Order: sequence, then structure tokens, then C-alpha cells
Amino acid sequence: MQSYTIGQAARLLGVSPDTARRWADAGRITTHRDEAGRRLVDGRDLAAFSVDLARPGAAEEDTPYTSARNAFPGIVTAIKLGDVAAQVEIQAGPHRLVSLLTREAVEELGLEVGMEATARVKSTNVHIDRV
Repeated sequence: MQSYTIGQAARLLGVSPDTARRWADAGRITTHRDEAGRRLVDGRDLAAFSVDLARPGAAEEDTPYTSARNAFPGIVTAIKLGDVAAQVEIQAGPHRLVSLLTREAVEELGLEVGMEATARVKSTNVHIDRV
């Protein structure tokens, strides 16, 4: 399972690293340390936390959220696979993006819940880029 440093988690959540550290210190985000002593967040834990954080009234009022052009970097929070089609959800700060694509595309990208990905919006389509 992919893990993220506090800085990476902060970027995916749309907050400062200091805010992510405070949340970890308060027990809102579960962390563990690697061999080098860095604090890491499990991808699945980060995905669940990002969904909770995006719920109305859950975010701090001073939390900065930005979107540069049409790219929404975030974390995969859900994948629903059918025989041919698939649905992928990404939480990008306060934005929940859902893309319908082929099962083959999801498998080729190797997408999993907790993985960092970028949703790109073009007209009425959302494209997913693995990071």
C-alpha cells in the first residue's frame, strides 16, 4: 500500500504541512514512522480522511483550496469495477470528482484506493492521470 509523507498528504488535502502535522498530533490522521523517522500516512487512511474532511462543515474556515486550470490533484477514494466499465472517485481538496472509464484503463493505470492521481476535466469529461 502506498504511504505519503506529511507534506504530500498536506498537498493532497489542500492544507499546509503544519496543519497536517497538527491534525496528526491531535490524532485526526493516523501516522507511522519509516526507517528514516519520517511520519507517513497510509493511503487508505488518507483517502478516508479526505472524504470526511470534504463533508460540509468539516474543514477549517481558513483552509486554502485552489485549482490550477483544469487539473485536480487528489487521492483515489473509491473504485467500482464492472465487467467492461469502471467508476473512479477522486477527492481533490473539497472537490469530489467521479470519472466513468473502461475497466481496462483502470487496470492499465494500476489505480487503487489511497493512490495519488490527478483528475483532468475537459468539457464534460474527467480524465484520470496516475501520478
